[in-house]
Amino acid sequence: MKNTATLTWVILIMLTISSALISKLESKYIVLTILILSALKFLGIAFQFMELKKANAFWKGIIIGFVVLFGIGILLV
Repeated sequence: MKNTATLTWVILIMLTISSALISKLESKYIVLTILILSALKFLGIAFQFMELKKANAFWKGIIIGFVVLFGIGILLV
């Protein structure tokens, strides 16, 4: 358990640093890339630190559905 939490924390830090470095670039897809990294961080926090991986399938579906709807909303805008 502790090793998994530490690994997740390191991955979250790496995603955060990646987002900061990507924000300095000039490209058409920077916002989309940063939002994808943010969605990955959201899922990492939800499943590891909020222990959603042990929750009922309903709650897992709600969280994953939220991320999917968020992604669809971003792509449509």
